[in-house]
Amino acid sequence: MKQQSSRTEEPHLSNVENPSRPVNSARNDVFPSSTPDNSSGESATKSSKSLWTNLKFVRLFMAYALATFGDWFDALAIQIMVAYRWGADPLIIALIPVCMAVPGILFGSVAGALADRLHKVRIMILCDGITIALTVGILFAPSPAWLLPLLALRAMMSVFHVPAQQALTRQIVAEEQLFQASSLNGFVNQCAKIAGPLLGAVVLAFFSPQICILINASARLLSGAVLWPLRRLVEKKEALVTDEHNEENQKEPETFFKQWQQGWKYLRHTHTVRNTIVFGCLGLMSILMVEYQFTTLFREIKPGNESMLGWLGSSVGAGAVFIILLLNRLPRLGYGWGLGGGYFLIGAGIAGLGWVGPDTSTAWIIMLGLCTGLGNGLFMVTMNYLLQKETSPDYVGRVFGIQNSLYSVVLVAAPLAGGAIIRSAGPSPTFQMIGLATLAIGLTGILFQRMLWSLNRRSTSSEKVGSAQQGVS
Repeated sequence: MKQQSSRTEEPHLSNVENPSRPVNSARNDVFPSSTPDNSSGESATKSSKSLWTNLKFVRLFMAYALATFGDWFDALAIQIMVAYRWGADPLIIALIPVCMAVPGILFGSVAGALADRLHKVRIMILCDGITIALTVGILFAPSPAWLLPLLALRAMMSVFHVPAQQALTRQIVAEEQLFQASSLNGFVNQCAKIAGPLLGAVVLAFFSPQICILINASARLLSGAVLWPLRRLVEKKEALVTDEHNEENQKEPETFFKQWQQGWKYLRHTHTVRNTIVFGCLGLMSILMVEYQFTTLFREIKPGNESMLGWLGSSVGAGAVFIILLLNRLPRLGYGWGLGGGYFLIGAGIAGLGWVGPDTSTAWIIMLGLCTGLGNGLFMVTMNYLLQKETSPDYVGRVFGIQNSLYSVVLVAAPLAGGAIIRSAGPSPTFQMIGLATLAIGLTGILFQRMLWSLNRRSTSSEKVGSAQQGVS
């Protein structure tokens, strides 16, 4: 249940928020006010237009859709190739997600700093090009000994690609349309989770796994081609500091290492963003303990009904798509209700699966899957939007890079911990316990949302960036 987000653009980047005002606005809601900033009539005009009139956003959205669809098409083929065609040991199969998570741990924060320092579109195009080469390499990999390093290197390209996308989105989309852009990309991600494996299975029924891998390479090629006209996009830097001390420091050229340090300092001094990432890590740890164990659960309670897993996966995806479409029509939603409510629903769905028995009907499984999917979509869209909106534009890449790094650590540690708990306690009690823990985390987010995401405790953008830079100096 991962989350991914989107990105967009405007001709001269003039719809970035006014640098003279704090980046963190005085609202604790997912849907920003429709009232435009009085200091920018031009921004108000642009924000009133449909997001689809922003041709640069359309290009980025198409590129993201192609890349995401290809990745899910590819994932199923690789599993089939390793498990069935090569007959690999279960340990080798277990190493696949680990190899794909390690690059995020090692390079997540570095990739974020580079996204804020270098040209974002060119980073994305370069990553697409290298991904194509690595995917072709996977196509001809003779054994797992070749496959695992190639998968790790390809995952590294995504580590560098995502922060660049997020940072570019923050720069080129009007603040009033950031939530819509995030939800659209979440919609594509959830649709790809459903359609990608389904269509991949159809292709596998008539062709080999190599055809699916080739389709992924082609999708990445199209993604790079769609982005190619944006390679000369002029990126405008935001003037974020106002005090004299920091103005003097900004005159000196900043090294990459200093910018990397500033990303961590900024996160430490930014109340809302820091709490959001910590809250996300806690909930994600609980979820990932059981996310890879659904087969273990159904194998124990319904050993002769393999279709249950398919019904569950489809209902989770359908629930996420439904809530994302609904969020686009809501006038207002608090951060606490989006983040805490999302984890509450996910926890309720997981705990409910822990009480499923041999006589439980398929309809009940579908209802629990829908509940889990609703929570997943609600949390994912809110998280991506909050991090984009509440982060200063010059720090978006670094913040998402740090988030990626921390989440990758969770991605490695949580499944191992969950497997150990299931081995000692059994699948059903573990699902009940983990589900209730996730539900409690969500309830905490709802009840204490004013403390976790309140605006009256936030400092202004210049104060936060100034304190971060002074800490680095």
